[in-house]
Amino acid sequence: MKMKSIKIMLAGLLAVPMMAIGASLFVPTNTFAAGSVGCTGDPTIQNGANCTQSPTNTTPENLFQNGGVFQTIVNVLLFLIGAISVIMLIYGGIRYTISGGDSKNVTAAKDTILYAIIGIVVAVLAFAIVNFVLTGLMPAA
Repeated sequence: MKMKSIKIMLAGLLAVPMMAIGASLFVPTNTFAAGSVGCTGDPTIQNGANCTQSPTNTTPENLFQNGGVFQTIVNVLLFLIGAISVIMLIYGGIRYTISGGDSKNVTAAKDTILYAIIGIVVAVLAFAIVNFVLTGLMPAA
């Protein structure tokens, strides 16, 4: 019963940042602001459709550039994976400490520690690969 409550608590702690990130992705932007190219007039459905057909607004300029949208999202997600892995590493260490020599609990704690270390390594390698690929795709200035 104690393990189930810990899992529910960890799931709750992880759900709040994920909801915040998800909500921030769907925040509407004012495309009809003064000075925006191709998006003038009243914010109506027809003007919005005309705005999306404008050749100047096909894709964001900083989608794949250094510090762009894709890199920011990937870096935030990889940071969360790394943070969860570190938390699980600490949790595995605590489980190992309080196992009391019971072989079943010791094995479970060692597995938790092993998987947490694998998670940290995967997060670091994924961060390096994404940044390497994005810098390789960037046009020379």
